[in-house]
Amino acid sequence: MAKILVVDDDRMICDLLQAVLSRHGHEVLTATDGERGLELYQQHRPGITLLDFRMPKMDGITVLRRIRALNPEASVVMLAGGGTEALEARARELGVTDFLRKAASLEALVGAMERGLQAPAPSAAAPQAGRAAQRMPAESEAAESILIVDDEEMIRGLLTKFLTRKGYRVRAARNGEEALAMVKQEAPRMVILDMYMPGMNGVEVLRRLRAGHYTGGVVALTASQDEQLLQQTLDLGSVDVMGKPVDLERLELVIQVCLVLTGS
Repeated sequence: MAKILVVDDDRMICDLLQAVLSRHGHEVLTATDGERGLELYQQHRPGITLLDFRMPKMDGITVLRRIRALNPEASVVMLAGGGTEALEARARELGVTDFLRKAASLEALVGAMERGLQAPAPSAAAPQAGRAAQRMPAESEAAESILIVDDEEMIRGLLTKFLTRKGYRVRAARNGEEALAMVKQEAPRMVILDMYMPGMNGVEVLRRLRAGHYTGGVVALTASQDEQLLQQTLDLGSVDVMGKPVDLERLELVIQVCLVLTGS
């Protein structure tokens, strides 16, 4: 078991990575800003730090530079989702251990953690193994099925195209009744469910899914900030509630984490 520090201003990202890495036996500390991240680093001296590029007040490059001042051999993996080529070049100059896209598979995430724990900080000229982490899901992951439920054709098409390219087996339903029938025919590992649809809204669909003993993961989509509806969705066991337009990179990470947490 290793001690891992996750520093990302997105609390959901921190919670998801903590859930995944804890499941693999690691002790995980989280911080949602650079200053707190440095405090935790000084107090706990983690075996590896997973660090976001872009954060308010103190960005990832500044945090990396200060960690290097504290420990030149520290293992640090940068989350490359928010980094430009210039930022990545600067991180290499500071001896970053690895790069990892936020949308990478969980296998790639755990692999990057293991590489970081085993290897010393590379020199600026060293090749970055993290580039290999930017891949499609493995064959076993590609078999995972996802059902998209949304009355908007454009959103159904966008999500279907995106997730199919990522290697998932995707079906789509235009409304709640159609979705329930498709789940009865073949239960997917995950459902991506719009909350506002004519006839039967997403909360009712989710309620009926749970009543029918559906145990897969559910990600709710909504363009509203209706607190009561959001709470109902969470009470019925949705993994996450995401706003529209959908952040595809974050959706990919949520799906990967959900598949691990709901796996047998």
